[in-house]
Amino acid sequence: MGTVQRVKTGPSYRPNKRLGQNFLVDPGISVKIVSLSRFTPEDTVLEIGPGKGALTIPLAARVKHILAVEKDGRLADWLDNRLKMAGINNVTLLHGDILKLDWLDLKSYFPGRMPVIGNLPYNISSPLLEKMCEKPQWIAQAILMFQKEVARRLTAVTGSKAYGALSLLVQYHAEVLSRLTVLKGSFFPVPKVDSMVVSLDFEKPYPRRAVNEAVFKKVVKGAFMHRRKTIINSLSGALPDQTRESLLEALAACGIDPSKRGEALEMGDFLRLSSALQLTTE
Repeated sequence: MGTVQRVKTGPSYRPNKRLGQNFLVDPGISVKIVSLSRFTPEDTVLEIGPGKGALTIPLAARVKHILAVEKDGRLADWLDNRLKMAGINNVTLLHGDILKLDWLDLKSYFPGRMPVIGNLPYNISSPLLEKMCEKPQWIAQAILMFQKEVARRLTAVTGSKAYGALSLLVQYHAEVLSRLTVLKGSFFPVPKVDSMVVSLDFEKPYPRRAVNEAVFKKVVKGAFMHRRKTIINSLSGALPDQTRESLLEALAACGIDPSKRGEALEMGDFLRLSSALQLTTE
């Protein structure tokens, strides 16, 4: 593999370890990631964690406008200066924590669903995905880069080690595809593991819908609270409003063996089970 060339613009910026900053420094990979999207010249795109602009700069040449949210204020100022030096004027930089911002305010920048792109630090991956799944109707396509471990959880299938609540909740709301492996040497500082780019198409959710999505979410999360426990024992602890007898009845009605573990159940099993439990609470 060839040596990555680092482009220097203005004063250097030292990555903030506390914020989990690993900057993508391979421009060829940046262009590849942007090309994986179906963003158009008419789109305004939400970029989460623009960092030093590795994705921002090639993306700015492709879309109408970018709303970039950066948690690190010092880095946001650095990037703002870099964009001005490059003559790029179709980027709005917001200093803020994407997990704490009101997404209704973000939505006001977009005429329709939000296209999203980002290279995500490990420590915000799961909470950000959960936040996105709370308002899936607001999001179009998301092109996101995760550490490989997280990406595998998103694409995991029934029975695999990576399969869990996050797999089910994200796959319920969006079509999930692994698109590109990015080797750790493409970043600075070099992380311990490789990364993977994943596309999430929120306009293509799982075809079957839950009767009550709040119940579905509780059942899915409850089933994986203790991975080594059987489904009946996991749900007994996670759903205190249900008696063990009502849980056994619901499992029997769905043809689910109560001695199975959550990782052995498919999406359809969880949809049927959440529907059966919804009926018992009515």
